[in-house]
Amino acid sequence: MAITELMRLWLRYFLILFTCFLVALVPRIHGETFRIATFNVEGYLLATNGTRHPKTPDSRSKVRESVLALRPDILALQEIGGPEALQELQDSLKAEGLALPYSEHVSGFDPTIQVAVLSKFPFAARSSHTNETFLLHGRRLRTSRGFGEVEIKVTTNYSFTLLVAHLKSKLASNQMDEGELRLEEAKLLREKVDAVLKSNPDADLVVAGDLNDTKGSLPVRTLMGRAKTRLTDTRPAERNGDSQIHEGNHEPRVITWTHYYAREDSYTRVDYILLSSRMARNWVKEESYVLSSPNWGMGSDHRPVVATFRSRDR
Repeated sequence: MAITELMRLWLRYFLILFTCFLVALVPRIHGETFRIATFNVEGYLLATNGTRHPKTPDSRSKVRESVLALRPDILALQEIGGPEALQELQDSLKAEGLALPYSEHVSGFDPTIQVAVLSKFPFAARSSHTNETFLLHGRRLRTSRGFGEVEIKVTTNYSFTLLVAHLKSKLASNQMDEGELRLEEAKLLREKVDAVLKSNPDADLVVAGDLNDTKGSLPVRTLMGRAKTRLTDTRPAERNGDSQIHEGNHEPRVITWTHYYAREDSYTRVDYILLSSRMARNWVKEESYVLSSPNWGMGSDHRPVVATFRSRDR
C-alpha cells in the first residue's frame, strides 16, 4: 500500500475518533436544560384564616393555567397557605400533566401565607429557616416569612442551592416602618447567601421570590451585594415581540413588571430570580421571561417569572 494511501486511512481514522470524542463531550458541556419559576400566588388558601378568605376555584384554576404555561421543573411559591394548600396545588398540577413530586413547605411568623418549593428533582438537602429574628430600634423582631433553602439534585453529578423568600410588603406595619423591616429581612437573606458562598465560593446558587421592592431600592441592593459575590439579576421580560435594544447606558426598554399594586395603581418589578456568578454561566437568557397571558389578574396580582439553565457535570 502506498504511503499516501496509508496516511489517508490514518487521517480518516483519526477524524472518526475525534468526532466521537466531540459528540461525547457536548452533553457534558451543555447538558440538559431545566426551568426555575417564581410565583406569588396571592393568598392561595383553602379556608378562611383570620381576615383572609379562601382562594376561589376560578382563581386557583388561573394559577394552575399560568404554571402550566411555563412548565417549570422547579417552582418557588410565595403566599401559599398551609401544607394542605401546597398539597392541593401539587395534586392539581399533576392531574393536569405537570408532576412536581418533591416539596418543601416553609412556615414562619405569619401563620397564614408562607413560602414553598415544588420540584421535579429530588432534594439533596433541606436547610430552610423558619425562626429568623433581627434587632431594630432596640426591639427583637421576627421575619414575616421564613426563608426556604434546599439543595436540588438535577442530575447524578449536578446540584444547586435554591433560596426562596418573600420580604415584608409595602403595607404599613404596627411594629415599625415597613421599609426598615424589609431592609432588615434583606440583610438576613444576604447572610444566607454569604453563608453558601463562604462554604463554597464557586457554588451554583439561585435566589428567587417576591422582594417587594424595586431594583434600585436599598433592600434589593443589599441583597444583591457587591464585587465578586454580587448576584446577577436575570431581569426577564415579556415575550411580546419587543427587540432587546439598548439605549445608551440604559437597560433594554422592554416590559418587565411583575406586580400590580392596586392602592397606588402601579405596575412594578418586585419578583426576582438572582444568580451567583457560577450559576449565571449556566443561564439561558433567551429562554427566560415574564409570563404575559390574557386575564392574568384572575389568578394573582403578580405575574410569574421563569429562567432557564443548562445542567452541568461537576
